[in-house]
Amino acid sequence: MLNILRQRRSIRHYTPTTLTLEIMVQLQEAVLRSPSSRGQDPWEFIFVTDKDLLGDLATAKPRHAHFLRDAALGVVILGDDSLADTWIEDCSIATIILQLACTSLDLGSCWIQIRGREYQPGVSAEERVRELLHIPDNFRVLAIVSIGHPAKTAQAHQRQSLKENKIKMNFFK
Repeated sequence: MLNILRQRRSIRHYTPTTLTLEIMVQLQEAVLRSPSSRGQDPWEFIFVTDKDLLGDLATAKPRHAHFLRDAALGVVILGDDSLADTWIEDCSIATIILQLACTSLDLGSCWIQIRGREYQPGVSAEERVRELLHIPDNFRVLAIVSIGHPAKTAQAHQRQSLKENKIKMNFFK
């Protein structure tokens, strides 16, 4: 697991290669194995492979989502806020498990924040994604994860670059 954590990087450039059914099934299993508070599983996932739809989703916010149009897959992470008040935490855990699964399968991925972002003045990115994918009102949209075969490789962050000062022992000093 530590090697997967060392290798994981945000990848925003993908080859045009599609994902196999076997890989899709493995990614689906990974998210469904995600833990949640009190086992309430408030998450749902929409796996998007349609290129036109990926292109539309790539415009759900004005910046930092354009690379989704070139991905083989976009996974929309939804949470039912009427089911659990921990939906943000539970969906965040599922999102990173999905990204770690991608790394273990030699795929690239990148988190695209949707919750709390704007599509255009007065319209949230969440509303735009909800409209595009026909998502019921009781579901919140946390993020989209772009996934594909990396067009470029990124080197792992060196151990020396880690912010050791973020670790405290026993007390915050």
